[in-house]
Amino acid sequence: MTSTTTTTTTRTDAAAPTTKAPAAPQPAAPATPPAAGPERPRRLRARTLDDKLSFAGAAAGSLALTWVLYGKILPFSGLIGFVIVWYVVFLVMYATVTSLSSPRPVVVDRVAGAMVQAGAAIVAIALLSTVFYTYIRGLPVALHLNFITKDMSGVRPTAPLNEGGILHAIVGSFIEVGIAVVISLPLGLATAVYMVEVGGRLSKIVRTVVEAMTAVPDILAGLFVYTTLIVALGFPKSGLAAGLAIAVTMVPIIARASDVVLRVVPGGLREAGLALGASQWQVVRHVVLPTARPGLATALILGIARGIGETAPVLIVSGASTFLNFDPTENTMNSLPLFIFTGVRSGQPTYIDRGFGAAAVLLTLVLLLFAVTRWLARPKV
Repeated sequence: MTSTTTTTTTRTDAAAPTTKAPAAPQPAAPATPPAAGPERPRRLRARTLDDKLSFAGAAAGSLALTWVLYGKILPFSGLIGFVIVWYVVFLVMYATVTSLSSPRPVVVDRVAGAMVQAGAAIVAIALLSTVFYTYIRGLPVALHLNFITKDMSGVRPTAPLNEGGILHAIVGSFIEVGIAVVISLPLGLATAVYMVEVGGRLSKIVRTVVEAMTAVPDILAGLFVYTTLIVALGFPKSGLAAGLAIAVTMVPIIARASDVVLRVVPGGLREAGLALGASQWQVVRHVVLPTARPGLATALILGIARGIGETAPVLIVSGASTFLNFDPTENTMNSLPLFIFTGVRSGQPTYIDRGFGAAAVLLTLVLLLFAVTRWLARPKV
């Protein structure tokens, strides 16, 4: 009996399930990072809702306070004075409201930004008002077909707008500016290359003279050409003399702008060209100038925009005319700025309207030139 019990107990223990040891934890697989989207620049001057509400509240509150003080309590009047007082009150109120929730550097930054934006707004308003006023007065005149296709020879200043035109002034402007470009472009570009690529003590003097000539009044250029070419050498008044006078004003503009453009060209390009055995002139011709070509085109257009609006040099060395002249070496030659000057000063309402029509045409040409400048100066993607 005892042996049977022992045998049963042994079999029961053998039949019991064996307990397994716990498995070691497996390392977790690294999580797959999410796909990165396109990088976007972080806005350094982002405005929060509090900043926007502070600006709007200060603007509205200062406007109401100025209206009460300036128009109802104090014996003041006038739109310009009202705007000035309102702006001063706005700055004080904006700084006070901003200081309630921001530290002093933020307050200074907000006030300085408001002042800078106000200056930009004043310039924009002045520019747009000039453009719109010129077009409002000049477009009804410029839309006449004869205004572009005929000249003023034999046409009285009091004649209706369907007689005469500004063809002689348009042709004269293109001829005179063309002569100025032929003269000023190589001189200005050569001056810039000398200042940047050659250098030396003399280049500093040349740079100083160029910077000083950019501020020389235009009438001095006309007087210079008049005394040297017409009085001293005996040449007659003509479109050629006007082109030379305009070239005097364009050379420093082209030289200064080209100097800035050539300085931007990386020095590594010059060193690479010299390392390959090229001479300095070959590096300038085949490396530097092609690299700076868009900027040099911009400098040329800026010079043309300066020269196409000159009046005093043309008045002194050429004089106004009413007939179409294609020969720049003989007889007087008119231009658009000079036609505008004589038309507005005439005192005749019809002729004044013609002056505004010519101003609209000239303004369109200048705006097109600056649009081309912006297109050439755009960053390459």
